[in-house]
Amino acid sequence: MRILIVKTSSLGDVLHTLPALTDASQAIPGLSADWVVEESFAEIPAWHPAVERVIPVAVRRWRKHPWNAVQSGDISQFVSALKLRAYDHVIDAQGLLKSALITRLARGNRAGLDRHSIKESAASLFYQQRVAVPKAQHAVQRVRQLFAAVLGYQLPSAQVDYGIGALADHQGPAEPASLMLLHGTTWASKHWPEQYWRELAALAHADGFQIKLPWGNQTEHQRALRIADNIPGSVVLDKQSLTGLARHLSRCSGVVAVDTGLGHLAAALNRPAVAIYGATNPALSGSFGYHQQHLRSTLACSPCLRKECSYRGKVLTGETRQGSFEVKPACYQSLPPARVFSEIKRLIAQAAIIKTTNSDAGLIRS
Repeated sequence: MRILIVKTSSLGDVLHTLPALTDASQAIPGLSADWVVEESFAEIPAWHPAVERVIPVAVRRWRKHPWNAVQSGDISQFVSALKLRAYDHVIDAQGLLKSALITRLARGNRAGLDRHSIKESAASLFYQQRVAVPKAQHAVQRVRQLFAAVLGYQLPSAQVDYGIGALADHQGPAEPASLMLLHGTTWASKHWPEQYWRELAALAHADGFQIKLPWGNQTEHQRALRIADNIPGSVVLDKQSLTGLARHLSRCSGVVAVDTGLGHLAAALNRPAVAIYGATNPALSGSFGYHQQHLRSTLACSPCLRKECSYRGKVLTGETRQGSFEVKPACYQSLPPARVFSEIKRLIAQAAIIKTTNSDAGLIRS
């Protein structure tokens, strides 16, 4: 069986689709998949062994410069690549009008969520097969149910498997205990205070951990340098591709992240991870996997789901070794570094015990 998956963005959403493909490939021997994805995330589908062809799309770039997209032939080349093969099933796992339009252009049985289950109800009009999936559950489970219904197998009760274990470099040299700090995110309201990141790095160093700090743009690079400043054992990584960063993550003892797509990558790689949530709610789209801990703010206005903090209450202060400061956004005052470090240490120890127990029983999987 050959299928086409349409899941274009974002980073977390693309990763959330991988377990469904693992389910399908285990249930249907010989299944192969092509995948339409935004060009900036094209590395991700290729990590999965069931994916034969990745078809990059550039909707984000085309929206900014539509005339250039037409004149350059980018759009016609994409459509030609999309129509090159006929598929048994074309599954829109995105549920938006933009993804439904792409699905409509492909050759094969078009399937997606019904109008009561989907993000944009008009998108369901483009499908020949519509599936009802309850909304009040995590995105990973919803996509798994969609694939099972479209492809005709029973949703397995086995472990969730993202299918990208081969990325882990198990043959590499042993590294010292390390923490990856995923400090970069989009909304201003999702940023944990920089003073807290520095305090966390200091606590981790004092406990024998090496600190690794990735970055994706110059603002994040400068923040990483400030966090690492005067903290021995802190490494600001070179600019990484997604594959390069995934390999670094796979070798870390643990990860601390804000609400960011890279936090989902840590979960997909089964790394012990603490994810910090203030303005957002992890219930439906938080990091999903094993050895994951979501720390949520207890401030009354959290989660506000606002890009900018609108808190106007009394000043809330935090304490670090450098002294006290006003916590902004205020919701993170209830999530101080000492608590975060305690949780990640617990997860790392728990994961080590499970790994040792499973190894003794011969249950370790790559």
